[in-house]
Amino acid sequence: MIGTQRRASKSLHSGFTEVGSLRVHHMYGGRGTPVLFIHGLGSSGYIEWRFNLETAVAKHRVYAPDLPGFGRSDKPRARYGIAYFTRFIERYMECRGLRSAVIAGTSLGGRIALELALERPQLVRKLVLVNTLGLGVPKVQATYGIVTIPRVGEALMNFTRSALRWAPPRLIRRVASRFSGATSDLERMMDDAYLENLREMYAAEGYSGAYLATVRSLMSPRALLGRHYDLTKRLNELKIPVQLIWGADDPLFPVAHAARAHSLIERSRLAVIEGAGHTPQAERPEEFNRVLDRFLST
Repeated sequence: MIGTQRRASKSLHSGFTEVGSLRVHHMYGGRGTPVLFIHGLGSSGYIEWRFNLETAVAKHRVYAPDLPGFGRSDKPRARYGIAYFTRFIERYMECRGLRSAVIAGTSLGGRIALELALERPQLVRKLVLVNTLGLGVPKVQATYGIVTIPRVGEALMNFTRSALRWAPPRLIRRVASRFSGATSDLERMMDDAYLENLREMYAAEGYSGAYLATVRSLMSPRALLGRHYDLTKRLNELKIPVQLIWGADDPLFPVAHAARAHSLIERSRLAVIEGAGHTPQAERPEEFNRVLDRFLST
């Protein structure tokens, strides 16, 4: 059921739908093969894929939901983590009447897409993995470890929310680039609209709790010792076409992760985008969109 709608372009729409008891924001539109985009940690469908959805919707039926806890979707008290988000994507697809779709995910969203492809393969026609968690041991930055500490994480999130309001845009862009590895054209990639969307999301009630719960689920002793996030040993189970798209300068997930995955997945392609870090879809959108379009068209 579609509720309040915000028109984004001639074919791409912004609106709300219900998934069970949750009110979920999503971008959607177009005709043709369904392509479902899954965003990464601390992002949303409309933020993560802001340079890609309008290109994709020209040829395909596009969906980009905000995961629960993020973007403009509801932020319930829940056991946030990979299993929770994967179940959500299954239910979202069911509510949209999607028996299967091309699934594209980035970072944490890629790990969710991998989980879906391995556990519910009938739902996934093709798979696009962009700088994805789950293909090796990440180069975890200190900040992620800090936020797992009770009260310290909450204080850091409060500081970040406040800093987004008072810090100069140039400073915000510079700090954000250190985490993503982005080095050029930051004003285009992180323009005023992007910064305003970040402020809105950080200010939303429940966002900080969802973010912290998700990070803590990924970095719990059980997850780290059991390597529950790492699916490298299961990649040979994938029998569908897979496109890996990787920023060459990712400070979190090195290109070696993508190269190893490419060698283990029978029907895979690998595109390494030079001059891009953790978010090639935003840093080099024209090249990213060309690679994606070729994969979707074959």
